Amino acid sequence: MNPTRVLVIAASAMVRAGLEALVREDSRFQLVPSTYLNGRGITHSREVPSQKTADVILVESDLESAARVITRAAGSPIVLITDDLSRADLRRLLQAGVRAVLSHEAAQHEILAAIQAVAAGLTAFAPEQMELLLPSNADNDESEPWLHEALTVRESEVLAMLAEGASNKEIASRLNISEHTAKFHVSSILAKLGATTRTEAVSRGVRQGLIVI
Repeated sequence: MNPTRVLVIAASAMVRAGLEALVREDSRFQLVPSTYLNGRGITHSREVPSQKTADVILVESDLESAARVITRAAGSPIVLITDDLSRADLRRLLQAGVRAVLSHEAAQHEILAAIQAVAAGLTAFAPEQMELLLPSNADNDESEPWLHEALTVRESEVLAMLAEGASNKEIASRLNISEHTAKFHVSSILAKLGATTRTEAVSRGVRQGLIVI
């Protein structure tokens, strides 16, 4: 299996170097060499990331600068590290191709897990970001129950496997975990989605954008 090619773009050379080192040290990923900043920062750079050279683009930036990158990202899925998003901001980012949003407080393993999830066609959000997707009192459509609690990155992985029809035993084998742990993840997913069966969980996951098909 070929490693996931990751392009890192950040608001400063120091932050970019740190994120590139993080990606480089993980054998699941292949770092795409970047001259994106070119000493000028995101705001002034005109280089366009290519989806032919990167499977996932990892962006660390404020929202205004990130928007410039997203606009020029040629359709590549994006993992965005940023803060202070409004509900409207997050929905616009989703529509623009961002598939994971993490805060600057995210741990290293959470960043790597988000990249892996996005590469697999999933979406991933920090709990505080997921709350922004919950319906507000102004939303009138109550026909579809939404998540009361965000799925973890591992639960998102399991949900994707459920969509493929994987059994607990298959999930355990693919994730290198015990079958008991796999069953626990499935039960947690059902509870968070308000579903009673795996099929119902997958259906609600698709409708809520948790599974990309």
